[in-house]
Amino acid sequence: MPVDALPGWREDSLAHLHEALARQCALRQAPPPWPALCAELPAPAALKAWVADRFAAWPLARDDGAAGLLTGYYEPVLQGSRRRDRPGQVPLYRRPPDLIAAGDGTRLQRRGGTLQPYPAREQIETGTALAGQELAWLDDPVEAFFLQIQGSGRIRLRDGSQMRVGFADHNGHPYFAIGRELIARGALEPGAVDADAIKAWLRANPAEADAVMRRNPRYVFFRELPPGDAGPPGSLAVPLTPMRSVATDPAHVPPGALLYIDSTRPDDGTPLRRLTVSQDRGAAIVGAARADLFWGSGQEAGRLAGLTRQPARMWLLWPKGSTPPGR
Repeated sequence: MPVDALPGWREDSLAHLHEALARQCALRQAPPPWPALCAELPAPAALKAWVADRFAAWPLARDDGAAGLLTGYYEPVLQGSRRRDRPGQVPLYRRPPDLIAAGDGTRLQRRGGTLQPYPAREQIETGTALAGQELAWLDDPVEAFFLQIQGSGRIRLRDGSQMRVGFADHNGHPYFAIGRELIARGALEPGAVDADAIKAWLRANPAEADAVMRRNPRYVFFRELPPGDAGPPGSLAVPLTPMRSVATDPAHVPPGALLYIDSTRPDDGTPLRRLTVSQDRGAAIVGAARADLFWGSGQEAGRLAGLTRQPARMWLLWPKGSTPPGR
């Protein structure tokens, strides 16, 4: 399909897309097929014509024929401290020194001379094995849980400065969306599940909140990032660009690839049609026609990201004259 025939193509200015592409072209080794494409990357004013001339659009579809799904994520700004300074705080842990990454993606721990699966969330949170590995302390346990889903954030410290933290590793357990648990309990209706509704329930039911959050056995470890105003790094190791960077399933969308999205905004239902670039991945982002849009940093970005669960059509853009992997 010609790129300029995509719905809404004429209305997308491609603002800030050049910035996102330049960041991945600055890598020591850009992901394929970008090593050749980066040498051709034009100035921002000529980018739209270059994309239309250089690429073809390949539709992405789910195996069951259902519509694609667009969700959202963001970089939260949370309250906390480098050292525990008040009751009720919960830790963010560094990557543990005993964590062993296996070749199949699992995470192991050596115990008694044998390798075993790394402990799940409940064991980590109720035990003391990681004492001394605290990177920071967060004031709100609910926000700390959601930070593990987002994978990066900023912590506003007591002196007004900010500490940036990002994904370092995980414990190897599968991700479980706790919204499913709340639906199963009858606590939330299926159509009412979003981040704000889940957070509100957890805060309104503190006696049950820990048990619900521990239904997700995956636990994320963090590292401190250099200070700066750029977005958090995605799995491609480049700063994410608001409204242009997306997380996708690398089995269907190659890292660094262009992805066109035809969807709607979650707040007012107006069209959300834009060219994005796959610069991240996530445990919950699985399958074709599936993308997680980076909305940016702060409260408003968080509100919109939490609301985003939109049906969407998607196209993979690939250089003309060649076929995308898996096709």
